[in-house]
Amino acid sequence: MATVNLRSFRQIVRNNKSRIKRWLTKIQKEQPRGLERMKEEADKEAWGKTDCLDCANCCKTMSPTYTKDDVKRISAHLGMTEKAFREKWLYKDRTGDWMNVKQPCQFLDLKTNMCDIYAVRPRDCAGFPHHGKKKMVEYMHMYKQNIEYCPATYRLVENLMEKIGK
Repeated sequence: MATVNLRSFRQIVRNNKSRIKRWLTKIQKEQPRGLERMKEEADKEAWGKTDCLDCANCCKTMSPTYTKDDVKRISAHLGMTEKAFREKWLYKDRTGDWMNVKQPCQFLDLKTNMCDIYAVRPRDCAGFPHHGKKKMVEYMHMYKQNIEYCPATYRLVENLMEKIGK
């Protein structure tokens, strides 16, 4: 498995982002036959070349949305009240969602890229990058966003482009 060079990854994304997003929009409008099957194959191939512990870019550059259940579970795990947990680690964004106060995530060990609360991590983190959440065309905005943060998502889309054609 190849090591992820985040500086190089960011440059590749910068150079290709608009082209890839246009392609995803086209696929969303004109869904090719067998897209879900091809997406699953492309996803499997992408994960064969991607190790989250080698990267952790999502934890370094994004914040999960914390649900009420997440706050309850994590605060209990840390031996804190929910209020103390929110006051110490979270803020409410303009839409009313609870988000991390800082980046990289306060629970990311930067030496190992491991999550200090992995067993009780937010639901958003557990599902990231959400490749299997919904049918691809129903969740295309997520692919368009996550190509910038997740090498596995970027590779999945590149693999699909090869399978379907650019």
